[in-house]
Amino acid sequence: MPKMKRALLVLAVLSFTTLTGCAALQNLLKGAFKKPTLTFKTARLSSASLSDATVDLVYEVNNPNGFGLDLASVDYAFSVEGKQVVAGKPKKGLQLKSNGKSELVFPANVKFADIVPVVETFLNKDKANYKAEGSVGIRTPIGVLNFPLSKEGAFEVPKIPQVSFQSPRIKGISGTSATIEFPLEIKNRNSFPLPVAGITGALKVAGANVGNLSTGNLGLLDGSGTKQVTLPLTVNLLNVASAAMALRSGGSAQVKLDGQLTSDAQSVPLNLSQLLNFVK
Repeated sequence: MPKMKRALLVLAVLSFTTLTGCAALQNLLKGAFKKPTLTFKTARLSSASLSDATVDLVYEVNNPNGFGLDLASVDYAFSVEGKQVVAGKPKKGLQLKSNGKSELVFPANVKFADIVPVVETFLNKDKANYKAEGSVGIRTPIGVLNFPLSKEGAFEVPKIPQVSFQSPRIKGISGTSATIEFPLEIKNRNSFPLPVAGITGALKVAGANVGNLSTGNLGLLDGSGTKQVTLPLTVNLLNVASAAMALRSGGSAQVKLDGQLTSDAQSVPLNLSQLLNFVK
């Protein structure tokens, strides 16, 4: 047999053996490989203020194989009240552990001013509707497997804290002025922490302007928590003749605060009016 024909025959035999071996190996992998599953786990607020919230949609990948897998592709879109917002996604190449479950977190930052014309109106809602769509590709020994993402639901809209006066305390008094401490109670009506940058406003006692109150930055209110602050104010008794008796010796007077509460970059009107008993 000529050398050229012999060489061609050897190449043909090797190619057939290689192809047969690859096919056998692929069939072996297909038989041994167990397809992972992707399931929705939860939707949660990882942070929130009165101006925005970060909504995390959490999916879970269950990999029943004895080797790790990784993400090959992620395509994801998130909308709130019908308007698409900026959404993050897990990085390609993220390792998914073997013989166990791994979380995939899809965060979306929702700026309320981008989805509604009046933020204050939105904050009076209990829930906001969301929709998530997309797909996740997982790289496996038998190729990339694609899993669809589709979820509709609702998340809790941050509620404006409840603010109220407690009984003012008369701490010092002279012929024409009195130093009054005004205790404020700020209650977080949300189950999650909420930042409060401050409360400011003009104060009236018995219809007369007596000055301005400002709490300064109150920091982070615990979920369902209450914070109390005491604000001292020196009142000119000559300007509040109608309330002078209550301020001098104790008694009741109508107290009004016209101001605003600020959380992050959002301010909302705060109007309090209470009949309070002044105590010495």
